Amino acid sequence: MTSQCHSVQRRGRPAPNRVGEADLLRAARECVLTNGVRRTTLTDIARRAGVSRMTLYRRFPDVDSLVTALMTVEFSEILQLASAEHATGTARHRLVTATVHGVRLLQSAPLLQRVLDTDAELLLPYLVDRFGSTQLAAEGFLREYLVQGHADGSIRRADPAVQARALLLLVQSFVISTGPAASGIDPTALTAELTRLLDAALRPEASHA
Repeated sequence: MTSQCHSVQRRGRPAPNRVGEADLLRAARECVLTNGVRRTTLTDIARRAGVSRMTLYRRFPDVDSLVTALMTVEFSEILQLASAEHATGTARHRLVTATVHGVRLLQSAPLLQRVLDTDAELLLPYLVDRFGSTQLAAEGFLREYLVQGHADGSIRRADPAVQARALLLLVQSFVISTGPAASGIDPTALTAELTRLLDAALRPEASHA
């Protein structure tokens, strides 16, 4: 099979020690966006990055490990952007605002949407078998806000680990199933409903408010 991901290098490969991980991940991202995960090979990525396949293999043994590293980096950046969104008010307000903003960012993230469009089966193990590093990072992100909300009284008290896990299960459905879920429904209204769901689930009971 002839790859559609062609090298843009025309002046020879840079010295291997000058190609950092960020360059390799950038090349992997370009190839996945062009071909999808299944049709991307280490040879494609090495050619795009301007390094030998062996140089790439010494850092990443297969495409899956490269894509996992790439998704982890991009997801971490999205969490940082989400947490910076209107970082004022009670912990409950900050959690709801940051979470909904993060969902919007993920729903429009080119890499994730490419995976969902062409290789969605790759996500199945993380939905039915085990949690991945990005899910655990999201859970930790939620748990921090929950602990702060317990402290300032804006979030209903419960085991933060259980609350974070329940919120993760809710929120990831809005990310993974956004395509079919938005069919025939105003996406803005759906996001607004998520905001209400989160706020209602976290609001302290009247007797403890």
